[in-house]
Amino acid sequence: MTKVIFTSIFCFLLSGCANSSIWDGWASNETETPDSGAQPQEMQVVNVMGSTSQSYQTMSNSSQDSGSSLYGSMSNQAQYDNGNGTYNGRILTKHVGDYVQNMAQDLVANMEYLTDQTPIGVTNFALIDSNLQKTNLLGYQLSESFIHELHKFRIPVIDFKATEYIRVTDHGDFFLTRDFLELTERAPIQYILTGTMTKHQGGYLVNARILGLESKAVVASAQMLMPFYVVDALLPSEHDMVDGVKLTQGD
Repeated sequence: MTKVIFTSIFCFLLSGCANSSIWDGWASNETETPDSGAQPQEMQVVNVMGSTSQSYQTMSNSSQDSGSSLYGSMSNQAQYDNGNGTYNGRILTKHVGDYVQNMAQDLVANMEYLTDQTPIGVTNFALIDSNLQKTNLLGYQLSESFIHELHKFRIPVIDFKATEYIRVTDHGDFFLTRDFLELTERAPIQYILTGTMTKHQGGYLVNARILGLESKAVVASAQMLMPFYVVDALLPSEHDMVDGVKLTQGD
């Protein structure tokens, strides 16, 4: 009986030693330093500098996609399909109307003699290096935007291109025209908002002024550089274009 008890105790001690050696092996593997060369399989060596620069580049691109740079445009390139072709340029957060808004504020700030009872007409802006009888798509849009801005200041604007009837055609219903034969001979206009455009290295230099219809006196003026990528965002509906806009010869 004593021999059986002694044998059982001896076997128990042997199993305890074996478990102790296994436990020590596990502990040594867990506390092993990186210098020993043993690393867990799931841990990978990462190039911190390379990863950081790549992440920074990705974040920079992401910030450029969500934020805007100066002059109301983003720095990344984009393509827009207008049906007649593809426009390559910057994604815009501002358009021509935003620049006209600033110019209208300058006009009102130094305006003389005009009141909320003074009728005014707005004409297209002419190319300054022409005979002042040529304009383009930008000249058309400038006049349209100025009509909007002057109306916001409660200045009475007379649209002299309005006819006395609605023309119903297969292409649409129209009230405005550029045919002077369809317009009235006289309109109650006392002042004219007009201006010129100068092609500049950075865009178009727009000069706006308000003149007395009879006196020809300048009663307000404004000037602003409109960047090329804002101007080029205007997409003509026809193909015969020069510098991205269609030239029109005045009569």
